[in-house]
Amino acid sequence: MTAPTIGAALRAATARLSAAGIADPGRDARLLLAHAANIPADRLRLHEDEPFEAESRLDILLGDRLRHKPVAMILGARDFWGRRFRVTPDTLVPRPETETLIEAALSIGFDRLLDLGTGSGVIAVTLLAEQSSATGLATDLSGAALAVARQNADAAGLGTRLRCRRSDWYEEVTGRFDLIVSNPPYIGRAELAGLAPDVRDWDPPMALCPGEDALGAYRAICAGAQAHLTADGVLMVEIGASQGAQVAQLFQAAGFVDIQTIPDLDGRDRVIYGRNPPL
Repeated sequence: MTAPTIGAALRAATARLSAAGIADPGRDARLLLAHAANIPADRLRLHEDEPFEAESRLDILLGDRLRHKPVAMILGARDFWGRRFRVTPDTLVPRPETETLIEAALSIGFDRLLDLGTGSGVIAVTLLAEQSSATGLATDLSGAALAVARQNADAAGLGTRLRCRRSDWYEEVTGRFDLIVSNPPYIGRAELAGLAPDVRDWDPPMALCPGEDALGAYRAICAGAQAHLTADGVLMVEIGASQGAQVAQLFQAAGFVDIQTIPDLDGRDRVIYGRNPPL
């Protein structure tokens, strides 16, 4: 039996994903087929007329996607801020919205960084890679996630500039930092059932849900932040789209000043930051 061309295989894969209701079937089919064929996705069109010899491998990849496994987890990597990061079932898949926090953090500058609940390390690694004179500490309660963060830090060439430590928020953190960042779990347990299956069934529950109280992680972060910030240091967190006012109130109650809410590119509240009062 003659193998289909890469172009024909791509069209068939797109149709299969589309029929199953996958949100962006063309993009996902292109990424999965490129992976199966060992061809860079941005060069796939140059090979459309060539025979496709990896049908069985692609079928396995498509089967995973039809079970709503995120493409990043199928491929084991996700691009973010121009770099490729390893992801596993132990880490949250990096979202484009988190680039709002990256942009805001880079605009204020920092020398010592603390990233709470680092997951894959995408925030800490990106910030230190962009701020070449800075050093940082990345913490997570999951040892498996920390191992992934360490691998991503090493791949970015950070060496000893980023330390990784297992900690329940500030429990194992010492010293002071001029920037504390976090993308904590912020989905209440009652909300989990309503999430898209790509998120609900595949992202690690600990990275999504802090418990019954969707703001529980923010309460813990705000409560300990000033003891670990320098005078005039900044706390910056990613939030759910409807949580801006509530998290800003937590910042205010904790004594932060110059509190601001930053929207993402879709105009939704995405980042809250506040400054530790100077001495």
